[in-house]
Amino acid sequence: MAAIREPPENSVPKRGRALPKCARWRSGVTKWPSFWKYLNCSAVTAKFAPLLRVRAMYDILNAILLGIVEGLTEFLPVSSTAHLLIFEDILGFAPKGEVFPIVIQFGAILSVVAVYWRKFWNVTVTLPSSPQSRHFALAVIVAFLPAAVIGAAAHGFIKHVLFRPDIAPLVIATTLIAGGIIILFFERIAPKPRFMDADNLPLSKALQIGFCQVLAIFPGVSRSGATILGGELLGVDRKAAAEFTFYLAVPTMFGAAVYDLYKNRDVLTMDSALEIAIGFVVSFLVAWVVVKTFVAFVGRFGLKPFAWYRIAAGLGIIAFLMLR
Repeated sequence: MAAIREPPENSVPKRGRALPKCARWRSGVTKWPSFWKYLNCSAVTAKFAPLLRVRAMYDILNAILLGIVEGLTEFLPVSSTAHLLIFEDILGFAPKGEVFPIVIQFGAILSVVAVYWRKFWNVTVTLPSSPQSRHFALAVIVAFLPAAVIGAAAHGFIKHVLFRPDIAPLVIATTLIAGGIIILFFERIAPKPRFMDADNLPLSKALQIGFCQVLAIFPGVSRSGATILGGELLGVDRKAAAEFTFYLAVPTMFGAAVYDLYKNRDVLTMDSALEIAIGFVVSFLVAWVVVKTFVAFVGRFGLKPFAWYRIAAGLGIIAFLMLR
């Protein structure tokens, strides 16, 4: 069979001559090259360079916004997962490979470590000699176990049923509203606190708070909201419950992030490395401010402001779904 040769310049179809050389027809080929091959041509890249730069800036702004959303909502009783899902849908921003939401969550985790590093360091170095340090570490581990066991066992159901794109927004709206109503009701009937020290909770109370945290597997149920409100109902002081929630967040969120990385190892990619890095830094900085101020805020105002916000946000999502 004779080799295919490049046709003479004047024999190339008129439409082909209007394109850069890398995108012209070949003799005997009846279809155009792939669109991406056309875009990879230097002439075309130069032509669309301003548009590509605008798109890159848009992705960076989205990464900053989602970093702010993660940092603000991860430790507030409003559900960070719900807010990230809704904002990603509105913005149309979904970096490849499942890495972005996991990495910005790491940023939020590190903010807790940064704020309480002295506490964690003291517990670590005095663990062999201090009964108080051993009790603190054991209480956090005991509280972590229910979410670790149940979350790992139900991972498939959580990801493929509860987070299905066709039902997740409605589930989120429903749980936001229901959670707000529950907070308003149970904060009124919470018993007088008997446990005032987050560093010295009985192991039974730590385990019960850990089971409260399991409710956060449902989209829209806040991990911090479930543990703080559960702690209040169990007789734990509101400020102590909020502080214990931060301690518990470190193994819980770190374990969930590592498990997600492992489960998504086949599709992980760093194609959007700049956006991921920006989202990580923004999430860390915003979450650091939240962690520094949240305990005092909750001690003074309680969870009611967040309850009203949850109800308003849930109604807003339902209205948005009805109009879309």
